[in-house]
Amino acid sequence: MRRYQNARAEVKEKCPLVSVIIPVFNGEQYLREAIESVLSQSYRSIDIVVVDDGSTDNSARVAKSFTPQVRYVYQENSGLSAALNRGIEVSRGSFLAFLDSDDLWEKDKLTHQMSVFEDNPDLDIVFGQVKQFFSPELDENHRKRLHIPAEVMPGISKCSMLIKRDSFSRVGAFERKWKVGDFIDWYLRAIEKGLKSVVLDEIVSHRRIHGNNMGIRERKSQTDYVRMLKASLDRRRSAAGEDPVE
Repeated sequence: MRRYQNARAEVKEKCPLVSVIIPVFNGEQYLREAIESVLSQSYRSIDIVVVDDGSTDNSARVAKSFTPQVRYVYQENSGLSAALNRGIEVSRGSFLAFLDSDDLWEKDKLTHQMSVFEDNPDLDIVFGQVKQFFSPELDENHRKRLHIPAEVMPGISKCSMLIKRDSFSRVGAFERKWKVGDFIDWYLRAIEKGLKSVVLDEIVSHRRIHGNNMGIRERKSQTDYVRMLKASLDRRRSAAGEDPVE
């Protein structure tokens, strides 16, 4: 896809509201940087919702310090998917975007992506490129144990996604039964629904590696990935009138 160098000018006259959902659980260390990366977006029509999933640290104080630009919502600890779904429920935008509380956005992320939607109104989702980085406080020993690719990667991920609200609704909410892979399960369902997407050439988000990422904390739950794939296959077979896989 061509690069959208004039993206800011293209979206200047028409600026649909984008709701940005930031779930957080005991994420005070990085939450401020995450919120600031959204507030610094060149695309200005933004509705930011931080959903606190029962944090016991100072996440609430960090989020509330950005009032009124940021709306703070608290819920009893119910898991990441529940926090995401709660954020969507209270959001106002006709487009939805998501950012983990320890990650960052490029300042032109939404500008680039909204420009693509203007040029391609039939699209449902626009992704972009993702680059991973070691958090500055991570010592060398931890860095050696946590290998990350040096190259930029296509970001088929929640934090690089911009999606029309109506398109999201066609797929449905994030499934609460999974401890990891909330987006993988959702994206498999999106593919099954036939949603149309593209991936930009631009870097739109940066994934922070800090030794306590959810994928590291929840290693015991990674069998969920296999179950998600089986569930997707069973749905496809059922739609085709075939028996599910045993």
